[in-house]
Amino acid sequence: MHEGVIGMAGTGGGTRPGICPTLLYADARAAIRQLTEALGFTELSVYETEDGKVMHAELVQGNGAVMIGSKGRGGLFDAAMRDAGPAGVYVVVDDVDAHHQRAVAHGVEILMPPTDQDYGSRDYLAKDAEGNVWSFGTYAPEIGL
Repeated sequence: MHEGVIGMAGTGGGTRPGICPTLLYADARAAIRQLTEALGFTELSVYETEDGKVMHAELVQGNGAVMIGSKGRGGLFDAAMRDAGPAGVYVVVDDVDAHHQRAVAHGVEILMPPTDQDYGSRDYLAKDAEGNVWSFGTYAPEIGL
């Protein structure tokens, strides 16, 4: 456990996604609010340093998860991500139009309204407050393992 970290990453027995995008934000608390209130994520856990920076947060939607942290919190990952630009994340949702309406109602910047794609998906693009691009749509790759 890192010095100053309050809490420990979840060790429950639930479903675990195989891939979790990890994004660092200048204002991780604001990002968590926007992702939960406007974009429908559920806060699973948030662990802060003693000085209030988000060391690690887990937000879920469906059977996927994203991990969030504060920029400038220290450590190897923070240093490696220091000059990283915005990221793009695709999230599968059942009702694209309702999801889009929620985002619009919360003032999220919409880059593309709900659109039917040639490959059978319906999706839209949004940008969060720190420039990350979020795609929400019905396309879900079927992984045969």
